[in-house]
Amino acid sequence: MSLVPASAAATAAAFTVLIPARLASTRLADKPLADIAGLPMVVRVAQRAAQSAAQRVVVAADDERIVQACAAHGVEAVLTDKGHANGSDRLAQACTLLGLDGEDIVVNVQGDEPLIDPALIDACAELLVQREDCVMGTAAHAIESEADWRNPNVVKVVLDAAGRALYFTRANVPFWRDAVPPDALPSPAPLRHIGLYAYRAGFLRRYPTLEPSPLERIESLEQLRVLWHGERIAVHVAAQAPGPGVDTPADLERVRALLAQT
Repeated sequence: MSLVPASAAATAAAFTVLIPARLASTRLADKPLADIAGLPMVVRVAQRAAQSAAQRVVVAADDERIVQACAAHGVEAVLTDKGHANGSDRLAQACTLLGLDGEDIVVNVQGDEPLIDPALIDACAELLVQREDCVMGTAAHAIESEADWRNPNVVKVVLDAAGRALYFTRANVPFWRDAVPPDALPSPAPLRHIGLYAYRAGFLRRYPTLEPSPLERIESLEQLRVLWHGERIAVHVAAQAPGPGVDTPADLERVRALLAQT
């Protein structure tokens, strides 16, 4: 059974949301199944994604327990191999299992984003309708804190004049060559990358066959493989930061508290 939106904002893009879900996590045990206000986290993510204009929302799981938890709450799921190196490889297999056509648009919503904005999902899908020169779409927002700008755990993206990614990095870019004013950020503001991706299914299936790039290994950012091989990624700049994701037990408690307030 698929989750489909009862009503969603109009969009020209017809697309499928795929949610990679891996049971093992070094920082939070059985993360996709973590309880958030009575529902497994991966189910919360799927329900948020179903509020977008997606025609179909499917969880790509690596464990039968995730599939069963999804089925218990009316969420469609497929079982993929456990050995995938990253979420993109897992979704490539899911595209094959689901029989998606090469030009079909797929949006990768991370399975640890229970507060994802459905409108942001729509915006990423729409990018690929508008930008035929790009094989992928993603999102970013302006960084307002110097601490975030300097934090290597905050991934930055630099754009060209057409709104395409030039580079993704953990470094604080763009970098002031001359003396930096105290507590100052570059202007225009540096951009924080949001880990939300739209692909054409044909490229997503091709991605695992591309040789990993040295930059990808150094930065531990799989999207750099795409740029390394000469493909383009369009970037939607959101007006604000998305809700917090869940990587640690502390993150989980923060999200639980936010949902309790609503």
